[in-house]
Amino acid sequence: MRLVRWGNLLFLGALIWLMEKWVAVPILDRAAFGEQLEWWLLLLVGGATVLIAAGGYVVNDYFDIKIDRINRPDRVIVSRSVSKPAAMRLSIVLSGTGMLCGIAAAWVMKSMTIGIIFVIIPGLLWFYSSSYKRLFMIGNLTIALLAAMTPMIVAMSNVAILQLRYGTILPYTTLVHDLYAWLGGFALFAFLLTWIREIIKDMQDQMGDRELECHSMPVVWGETWTKVFVTGLIVLTLAVIGHLWWHALPFPTGWNSLSTRYIALGIVTPMLCTLWLLWAAKIPSDYKTCQQVVKFTMFIGMLYSIVIARGL
Repeated sequence: MRLVRWGNLLFLGALIWLMEKWVAVPILDRAAFGEQLEWWLLLLVGGATVLIAAGGYVVNDYFDIKIDRINRPDRVIVSRSVSKPAAMRLSIVLSGTGMLCGIAAAWVMKSMTIGIIFVIIPGLLWFYSSSYKRLFMIGNLTIALLAAMTPMIVAMSNVAILQLRYGTILPYTTLVHDLYAWLGGFALFAFLLTWIREIIKDMQDQMGDRELECHSMPVVWGETWTKVFVTGLIVLTLAVIGHLWWHALPFPTGWNSLSTRYIALGIVTPMLCTLWLLWAAKIPSDYKTCQQVVKFTMFIGMLYSIVIARGL
């Protein structure tokens, strides 16, 4: 369970459920279409995503044995508790099963795009673990894009079913636009927060990265300039949130509204704390605390879907 990061998988499954039940379904209900994804189809899509992610975690640990022995020797699992051949077999089984679930869901929805996505993602995770994560910025962007795909796969699945059932009606509605706009907003939030967290994680792990000649941002630019870059990303994220709050939300956004209080206390305040912790960080444990605050902010941000459901 530690090897597949069960906590992260639980969050991933919860995220898919939140995006479907608290964002997509209220939008569909408002347009008088009703829920489109049957429970078993949502389970297929969610199961495919979770299983592929689990396989990615295992293969990442497989390729990171040397780095982890330096950065976190107490948490090395592959080659100690689990042999390397067993870890590779487990990764193949998990990723392969997830891929089959995704292809099955795509076949039901008659969507070649979704099928291709569920085939490409395991490959991306493999190449990320074996080489991309050691390249400057490419590994961080890869994981950030994959995180953004989770809300988007919910949007794409709903749109695929809608096109299958109501293809002739959809061009005369704003439903597809609304689904992609709302879920795309969560995808952008996930992308930015994951990118920030991955760079901070590189600062935490820079000792092992330097030893094994990985070209992460802290190794190439140094800690100070990396902190400047992350600060820019945090400011950009806050600016995007402010813009969406001011221009995009269709329900009351006054200073006393639930939406405003939630954003201010649950998202903006932790991100400002992240900024302070980042510049105060000196040792790996400081950076670990910093990235945990980012992870908490992402979780609170995804729970904002419940606030949206009330507004919709």
